[in-house]
Amino acid sequence: MDILLNVVENKKVNQEITISGSKSESNRLLILQNLFPEISIKNLSDSDDSVHMQHALSTTEEVVNIGHAGTAMRFLTSYFAVKEGREVVLTGSERMQNRPIALLVDALKALGANITYEAKEGYPPIRIKGSRIIKQKVQINGNVSSQYISSLLLIASKLENGLEIELLGKITSVPYIKMTLALLNQLDIKTSFDDNKITVFSKKSVAKKTVVVESDWSSASYFYSIIASLEIGSEITLSAYKKESLQGDSCLATIYEHFGVETVYKEHSITLKKVKQTKKSVLEIDLKNAPDIAQTIAVTCFSEGIACNLTGLHTLKIKETDRLVALHDELTKLGASIMVTDKSLHLKASSVIHENIAIKTYNDHRMAMAFAPLALKVPIQILDAEVVTKSYQNFWEDMQQIGIKIDKL
Repeated sequence: MDILLNVVENKKVNQEITISGSKSESNRLLILQNLFPEISIKNLSDSDDSVHMQHALSTTEEVVNIGHAGTAMRFLTSYFAVKEGREVVLTGSERMQNRPIALLVDALKALGANITYEAKEGYPPIRIKGSRIIKQKVQINGNVSSQYISSLLLIASKLENGLEIELLGKITSVPYIKMTLALLNQLDIKTSFDDNKITVFSKKSVAKKTVVVESDWSSASYFYSIIASLEIGSEITLSAYKKESLQGDSCLATIYEHFGVETVYKEHSITLKKVKQTKKSVLEIDLKNAPDIAQTIAVTCFSEGIACNLTGLHTLKIKETDRLVALHDELTKLGASIMVTDKSLHLKASSVIHENIAIKTYNDHRMAMAFAPLALKVPIQILDAEVVTKSYQNFWEDMQQIGIKIDKL
């Protein structure tokens, strides 16, 4: 489905939006729930990724296809590796079959897992024969996707001797690693993270517990971008959020102060308020700990006519698409002067935004959602708009609630 987004008439809004649970937290908890059935989960994400995860964990089929769900691919690789007596072929979409998995597979095989490649070496599909793992030490590069590391951490407490992970080199995406450890700690699983070593101690069972998933901060980013473009006095309240968040993307609250957006924390929600104009100075920010909000920030900067230098983006090249190249190509079509490397993005200030440009989404939910707020400035087309369901089922309905007019093409 391709859609046309039209500029809203009223540039001052006051709305309340409820956003479903964090995909990152939900997918971690779904793995943990299957390892420890004593857990129950509330406010679970309704994203496609979490639906794929639930299906994969409940199916008895040999072939498990997780579509575009990268988190599911990584977490399930470790999960099935320790399911003794179970054999599966874990596969996904064409794009998923071109996203590397070798670093995680190598780490698991070093521990004693039985995993082989069905086609191209280093990539899905992979055949996993669940086995008993007694080794307790492994090394993995610290500058890779944190999902590889979290995948190992999620199964660690079910290993007979627990697990010690030594992270080699520079460590990136630390908040996502800490999120995983915090969820383990909520279940009274003992962990430690000292320098470059993470230890998770073995635990056979946990006490009965209900875990409430915080809403997704990545999804909140699009409303930060919207508020940045609205008139002073505009407000959007989002639930359910908390100040002491486990999610690295909660750094949005600080970043968007540059755009005149204030975040007010309430008991179970946040209110985003446009309190002053955007600062016109160059936005310089290292996003190594929150790469998923890079697309939103880049588009906000372009929309607000300010320059930015975003670094720490090396993991964006192996996401649903090469997000750096995709951002370069789509922003260029809109009139931006932009340059990207394999780990950074550099945008010059511009007052020109071309109208009625068709934005390609490349099977990437964040491309569709990051560009949507531009409808506050010019009419814009979004191709394959339904891709948003990967992480945010009601995104377009919520855009209409804000006042953006949507027409199918």
